[in-house]
Amino acid sequence: MAPATRRKLKPAITLTRSDHERLWRLAESLPDSAANVADPLLAELDRARIVADNKIAAKVVRMGSSLCFTSELGDEKHVTLVYPGEADIEAGKVSILTPIGAALIGLSAGQTIDWAARDGRVRRLTVNSVTQPGDAAKAKVSHALQP
Repeated sequence: MAPATRRKLKPAITLTRSDHERLWRLAESLPDSAANVADPLLAELDRARIVADNKIAAKVVRMGSSLCFTSELGDEKHVTLVYPGEADIEAGKVSILTPIGAALIGLSAGQTIDWAARDGRVRRLTVNSVTQPGDAAKAKVSHALQP
């Protein structure tokens, strides 16, 4: 007989080699007292498929990506995934060392993930779209060059 509750598998994630290496060093450099911050990130890094920096799809969340996601409550949020020193929740800049930041890394547009918030509640989000750094500037230049 199958168990009454079933653990939902996490979606496949992909990281660039440089993001993986830099994030691994960041998580490993944290003191033991910060295990509650480092462990979720290390778990995501452990399960990630690693690809060359120039081989990752544009729709994959990586460091510096801006994205739009929808929560299980239907709230739509626009954020940018950043390193801790750049975090600014008022500006929508989410640190990779937060539970939601660690959950977002490596996801692709269209994927859904369950993640544990700091208060222990399990939350769910779905990535709607991903924009890479420089994509907006490229689009402006391309648009300006059109007749």
